[in-house]
Amino acid sequence: MKNALIVWGGWDGHEPKQCAEFFAPKLAERGFKVEISDTLEVFTDAAKLANLSLIVPIWTCGTMTPEQSKGVHDAVLAGVGLAGFHGGMCDAFRGNTDWMWMTGGQFVSHPDNIKDYTVNIVNKADPITAGISDFKVRSEQYYMLVDPRNEVLATATHQPVSAPWDAGVVMPFVWKKVHGQGRVFYSAMGHVLTEFKTYPQQLEITLRGMVWAAK
Repeated sequence: MKNALIVWGGWDGHEPKQCAEFFAPKLAERGFKVEISDTLEVFTDAAKLANLSLIVPIWTCGTMTPEQSKGVHDAVLAGVGLAGFHGGMCDAFRGNTDWMWMTGGQFVSHPDNIKDYTVNIVNKADPITAGISDFKVRSEQYYMLVDPRNEVLATATHQPVSAPWDAGVVMPFVWKKVHGQGRVFYSAMGHVLTEFKTYPQQLEITLRGMVWAAK
């Protein structure tokens, strides 16, 4: 059985506790033994991390100690998978360049806040997105700084009223990559828990990405 660790905390607006409790049984259904932690100190336990197949961070706008940062980074470099969504992974630790390098992107804005937009599947052959068509969502639409090495699976085109200079920008929205020996998956969707219950495509992509990333 694969071992997954969900680590939640940070800004409450992204409902980290609720999302952790929602995803734990979903991962269990896909063959994982799941542990949930609400402390980053777990990242200093090298023996625990080495025994994991997957780490799922759900932690927005936090800070890590150098020891915590090194612990999780070393684990992924050694082959432990990393998978997450929205601000819980790519707005987790602002200023931590090792984290940004590892995850492949960093949130910088969401022009117009909550809005309607379309998620466009650009890689229809990948097992994470196979059989899923473009779909509409209502949520924050992230504008991000991204790693050119990311293998982009889905995009979203910006047409912001509040930032018209960004109109037409096609933003990577779902991607996967390899960092060291570890697989990394990210989806910019998932502002609050309700979205995963409202958009089945979003939930399925996220779960498939987590399974793909797992060692």
